[in-house]
Amino acid sequence: MSVHELKRPPIADTGEWRVNAPQALEQLRHWAQVNPLQPALRHKRHGQWFIWRWIDVLRDVERLADGLRQQGFDEDSRLAVSGAFEPNLLLLALAARQVGGELLAIADNLDAQALHNVLWRARPTHAFAQGRQTRQRWLNQGQALLDFDELLGPVETPQRLRLGVSDAQWWSEEGTEWQAGLTVLFEQWLTRGHTLAFPESPGSASRDRREVAPSGLLLSAGRLQVLAAEIDSRLAPPGTWRRRLCDWAIARPEKGLQRLIKHRVRRLLGFHNLQVIWQASRSAESQPEPTWLAEFKRDIA
Repeated sequence: MSVHELKRPPIADTGEWRVNAPQALEQLRHWAQVNPLQPALRHKRHGQWFIWRWIDVLRDVERLADGLRQQGFDEDSRLAVSGAFEPNLLLLALAARQVGGELLAIADNLDAQALHNVLWRARPTHAFAQGRQTRQRWLNQGQALLDFDELLGPVETPQRLRLGVSDAQWWSEEGTEWQAGLTVLFEQWLTRGHTLAFPESPGSASRDRREVAPSGLLLSAGRLQVLAAEIDSRLAPPGTWRRRLCDWAIARPEKGLQRLIKHRVRRLLGFHNLQVIWQASRSAESQPEPTWLAEFKRDIA
């Protein structure tokens, strides 16, 4: 049975996936005016880091908004986005808000039946999906997809960047599987006006994070556990004397040797410049907070 054979609900049910960013465009225009040439976004593509300045972000959003209008997108339309957080997805999402339409963030790890149910309920009028497998799943549901380059039109490519450490650089390696993530991203990024950086892919996130050495992290509950597992994998196996030494160092970080071990682990993870951790609220059923996170928070405080 295809998606078109089911009776559509009379009114789209979008509350579960709706992105709320009421001040996003106003804040974007503010930063484009006061810090037009400062980096707003950083993203690694094909092994190279690129930057979008605040003025670049505003101009691209305006171009994309024009492109969406040409595709019939208006105040009564609904744009669904799905995939890893990175500049193209953020810019298109902001463009949809500029036109006045509704913005929906759909998880990119849904199986065919789950995606079918979401599309049947949310009834997006336009869609943008990242990643080959995600795009194919959407196409299999009969959903046409927007082409970012076609919407944007001919523009200058982002500037290549010789990466350096920034005093105010936030890091995200999340995607639309974090249900509230896009709302959080817009709120934290556009309220603070800091640079927001993204890895080239989920598989390169650890390496790319070390290159960026961010000052702030945006973490969902799921990503928190992924990072905890990554940290655990960097340590010696449980039960060995080296692991006992690491655990001892984390528990008593005030001594010289312990600080040395702790700093080495942090540098391996790209956490040596961390000043702020934004952490999503955890449910009562979630796992206990990892020791490394409690220790970071203690240091930051």
